[in-house]
Amino acid sequence: MPASPSTARAINDRLALRLLQREGPLTAGQLKQLTGLSRPTVADLVERLTASGLIEMVGESGEQRRGPNARLYGIVGDRAYLAALDVRLEGVSVLVSDLVGRVLAEASVPIDGGSGTGPAVEQAVALVERAAKEAGAEHLHTVCVGAPGLIDPATGELRDTTGLPAWHRRLVAALHERLPDTRIVVENETNLAALAEQRDGAAHDRDTFVLLWLGMGIGAAVVLDGALRRGASGGAGELGFLPVPGTRGLPSSTDCEGGFHSLAGAGAVLELARECGVLGAEGVEGGGAAEVVRRAVAGVGGGESGVGGDVADASDRASAPNSPSAARFLDALADRLALGVASVVALLDPGCVVLGGEVGQAGGDVLAVRVAERIVRMSPLPAGVRPSVLGGAAVLRGALLTAQDGAQGELFG
Repeated sequence: MPASPSTARAINDRLALRLLQREGPLTAGQLKQLTGLSRPTVADLVERLTASGLIEMVGESGEQRRGPNARLYGIVGDRAYLAALDVRLEGVSVLVSDLVGRVLAEASVPIDGGSGTGPAVEQAVALVERAAKEAGAEHLHTVCVGAPGLIDPATGELRDTTGLPAWHRRLVAALHERLPDTRIVVENETNLAALAEQRDGAAHDRDTFVLLWLGMGIGAAVVLDGALRRGASGGAGELGFLPVPGTRGLPSSTDCEGGFHSLAGAGAVLELARECGVLGAEGVEGGGAAEVVRRAVAGVGGGESGVGGDVADASDRASAPNSPSAARFLDALADRLALGVASVVALLDPGCVVLGGEVGQAGGDVLAVRVAERIVRMSPLPAGVRPSVLGGAAVLRGALLTAQDGAQGELFG
């Protein structure tokens, strides 16, 4: 049956809003071209959406064109304000944006876990409130929290996971209490990173891929046929617990030591760097595992570290061109990463694996190529290996995109 006039109008409005979400501001002529609708129909929907306060004229398409046909229409940004949080073991970062994703305020605060759950939660919530005030947002429509650990798919809540600070779970409850009219969404940090890499980063051309998060901990996000797969209990991608050769034991239900984490976590990467002679006893100032990998890449002619400061003699040698110790370290690290990547490829056949997190970004193409060479030898299934484009910033970006999609979906529904 043909749609009723009111249903047809709703469908056309939704189509136009989706295009404005995806493309940004458009003229009526561009909307006509992209939707295939007639000029009068487009004129009606533009008038209707403008009157409803969903879109507004934001400029003109060019200096050479004037008049009604050149007017650019975009989504009304201050219709709603959003916040994104990246919750780490050592602190919290937040940004506040309008409905179209324009960032209006950013802030971060280190949190001392030894200060107690209450003070830690108060620091984090106060940070959100200060950022919202700085952005001029009297009310936050949606807040998306990216956190390590498992998210219960039935309730959407952060599960009580061994090894994570108690203030992480309490933070979500506190946000509900302090922001009672705000929609609070919680998502695993690695999943958010994958969404950001798919929208804006290394996986922009993929609807099936796996992101391997390389940081303090190890995790993976699985995207199959365009959909994020969380698993029955929210634990899909807990790759740190994967039993692999080369460890001193096996992981347990409460401890990933002995699993893939023991080979590829930040602590293991630093220890490997010491064994390969690219990291002295004093380490590297202000960098950790990502900075060691970045300097090793520079040491094999793969780019500049871009970070100054005094470093140990061993690290200086690793940054020198054609450094044997840097090459040895990157080869050994690729051997380790290939164990996790090969397991993912054998189980899921994703066709593409993104090395994410700060370490994956620091390794760049130099590390990704080394891992890919090993996968070719280990697996009959084709799988490209790519470095992260967004690195550690992917979590915050993914949280913002999730908040934005949710808010727009509700407001435009």
